[in-house]
Amino acid sequence: MSTSRPSGPAGVWLIGARGSVATTVVAGCAALSAGLHPPTGMLTETALFTGCGLPGLSSLVFGGHDTLDCPLPKRAEELAAGGVLPPGLPAAVAAELAAADSEIVPGGPLRHDERDERDERDLIEAFAADIRDFTARRAPAGTVVVNVASTEPAADGDTLPPSSLYAAAALRAGCPYINFTPSTGLHHPSLAAAAAASGLPYAGRDGKTGQTLLRSVLGPMFAQRALAVRAWSGTNLLGGGDGAALADPAAAAAKNAGKERVLADTLGVPVEGQVHIDDVPALGDWKTAWDHIAFDGFLGTRMILQTIWQGCDSALAAPLVLDLARLTLRAREAGLSGPLSELGFYFKDPLGDGPSSLSEQYTALTALATRLRTTEGQTGEAR
Repeated sequence: MSTSRPSGPAGVWLIGARGSVATTVVAGCAALSAGLHPPTGMLTETALFTGCGLPGLSSLVFGGHDTLDCPLPKRAEELAAGGVLPPGLPAAVAAELAAADSEIVPGGPLRHDERDERDERDLIEAFAADIRDFTARRAPAGTVVVNVASTEPAADGDTLPPSSLYAAAALRAGCPYINFTPSTGLHHPSLAAAAAASGLPYAGRDGKTGQTLLRSVLGPMFAQRALAVRAWSGTNLLGGGDGAALADPAAAAAKNAGKERVLADTLGVPVEGQVHIDDVPALGDWKTAWDHIAFDGFLGTRMILQTIWQGCDSALAAPLVLDLARLTLRAREAGLSGPLSELGFYFKDPLGDGPSSLSEQYTALTALATRLRTTEGQTGEAR
């Protein structure tokens, strides 16, 4: 049954809305909408998604939760000083940054002028009310909630960690949800029934931006060439908020779980080696990732492959967040629900059943593009 597409802006509600990734997302979207820079790194701006009915970049409006009080315009200036954003861009998109900043509300267990922590149910409802209010005022075409906050330790016990409180709030507000972090989010067992009953699409977890992107390409290469990998070790040097958060061994363990899972899935066997994460504050938002791969060739000849990836996490993540927001909003409009396994291309630890090889994940993504194209202009299709 064909119906008219929801008109007006679509919302992107960011958890961690004043962090480096979120600031780069907002500034980048404004820059692309104004034609100031090309959409490098965005698959949704390539021919693959032509005719899929994705919301336009200029139609996206931003808000979110954060515990920080540094305004987005100032945060953008800091990122430009660090080389993350182009010089002059914060001034060029100052109005858009200020508009998004005006829609950021306090998050965390203490809100506004309250002195006592709220219980889980009250927090979830308060967060959901914030999202509903934003959607009603600013985003008549609907809102997607995206977690881009710092990594938290793995959940322990029945208590919902912050990422799961926000995920539950997204469901209660009737919004699709994307977990771009390794944090628990919708993975918490107590949220499984609510997620299944929501009828909403959701995706995650842990955006695949650098080291694991390489691993998802190189792992299948070794397997397809019948080369025996003996050990695969890695090191990450990074600063900024992520570096500080991942200095906590529990948070680092949550981050590394996805990296190791990709190797086990693509190689077919577990291998020796670990990933070490070192906080180097002087690096700011820049990261160096080094991998050392020991493998055997014909007649047991021992060989080594080493890779070095140097990049800016925020600039690598921002186009993926924009892709995912647009795709998930469109998926909801098309009537898709449950885990969007076709979006595994973007994640270290994808939800749902799907391949781990990047090439196979890309094939699944192209199938999703075809499906969205064929349902263009329609809503309410059952998954």
